Amino acid sequence: MLRLVFLLLVLANAGYYLWSHGHLAALGAQPATQSEPQRLQQQIQPDALRVLPPGEVPAPALLPEVKPVTEAESKPQEEPQEDSKPPKTEPKTEPRPEAKADAKEAESCYLASNLDERQVGHIRRALTAKPKSQWELIPSHQGGRWMVYMGKFPDAEFLDRKRVELRLMDIEFDRAGGALEPGLSLGRFSSEEAAQRQLATFARQGVRTARVVQERAELTTYALRLPKATASFKQEVTALLGKNLEAKALRSCPK
Repeated sequence: MLRLVFLLLVLANAGYYLWSHGHLAALGAQPATQSEPQRLQQQIQPDALRVLPPGEVPAPALLPEVKPVTEAESKPQEEPQEDSKPPKTEPKTEPRPEAKADAKEAESCYLASNLDERQVGHIRRALTAKPKSQWELIPSHQGGRWMVYMGKFPDAEFLDRKRVELRLMDIEFDRAGGALEPGLSLGRFSSEEAAQRQLATFARQGVRTARVVQERAELTTYALRLPKATASFKQEVTALLGKNLEAKALRSCPK
């Protein structure tokens, strides 16, 4: 086996040698010849090239004499130009008004709240000539409130005695407040019916002197809103309403 491999290597080397040296050109097997024909084409008059012996220097070729150019000749002749420049005209300026009367004023929202029925009547009459889009009255209804109440007591000592009794019955209480003092509140309710039901419950627990009272009556208040008012319109409305706004000045609407 090794002999066969050795014999193949010898034959391969011999074949490469014959091919690389052109001995197989007759059989059409030869390496590609490398040449640079473009270098020959770039040569300029190769026949004029002469190799000189050492020490011999050729005489310099005579150059044609160049006449110096004077400064006057170097300047190009300027042709006379006719005065064809158009006359200078001043730009048109439009007259600027001293004050922009037609400029749009900034608009803001203003609000005056907690107005009662009397004030609202005056406001409606004062602003009736103004467009409805410039002002509006917004009602706000506040329901009544009822209380299960004990009092009024004759003095502070009587009030303290009632507090002790309620603690013994495990009934929560609070100060009545306002014009109902001295007294105790056993609960506040948004309707009279709910307060009466709670009073019945307390009666079953042994409370005898409590009753239902109206702590706050139903109330409707109003707010005057100027949605898009300029400073001049706000001043006009303030002047029209006068004392009808009392101390409630128009303020910026909440964001």
